[in-house]
Amino acid sequence: MTPDKKATRIQESILNKAEKKALVFLAERQPRWVVSDLLTALGSVGALLVAAGFILSGKNIHWLWLSIFGFFVNWYGDSLDGTLARVRGTQRPIYGYYLDHTVDCINEIIMFLGVGLSPLIRLDLALLILVVYLCLTVNVSVNAHLKSEFKLTYIKLGPTEFRILACLLILALIFIPGIRTFRTGFLLFGNEFVLRSLDIAGLAILLLLSVIYLVTVIVDACGYARMDPMPRRDQ
Repeated sequence: MTPDKKATRIQESILNKAEKKALVFLAERQPRWVVSDLLTALGSVGALLVAAGFILSGKNIHWLWLSIFGFFVNWYGDSLDGTLARVRGTQRPIYGYYLDHTVDCINEIIMFLGVGLSPLIRLDLALLILVVYLCLTVNVSVNAHLKSEFKLTYIKLGPTEFRILACLLILALIFIPGIRTFRTGFLLFGNEFVLRSLDIAGLAILLLLSVIYLVTVIVDACGYARMDPMPRRDQ
């Protein structure tokens, strides 16, 4: 992304307007020693806390409070770094774009691995969700370059809304024993599979993200086909 070809941010999430006001309010009150790179690093600390909370939940379910705190720290760092740069007029379009999206991918891998290594969900399912999520991320980056459009939300949901939904699910696991002890099994090709509550929720998330991704790819491909039609052969 070059400075002369800046992508238009498309963010139509439920909390977008309120979140923007909150982020500007926070950015204007940051000490001078707080810089964007520091906030980006803080976002990664949050991702590590999310992963640690899930992994340690096997010892005590209340370690999931650490994951909730980690989601807040991740939101604070990840959402505020760019806003701080815009408020202070210190944007670095090339460096910022590269660092932000590279770190985002690393953070997502850390969090999904942590969730998958917990006793609450199958590791293979957590990794499948990660793959589809990263596919969506790649598609967003491709569109940012090909049509200068940076879409951050799908079906009115963005990263912040997904963090909140994750925290609500975690609270249900903490306070409702029946949810975390639920088990159901089924046979598939002669193999028995046992699913827990979070496995079922994960399958629903995987299905939703897969449908969103496939629809997005089809719509984008049709749009690009119109923008870049097949050359006509000379008769």
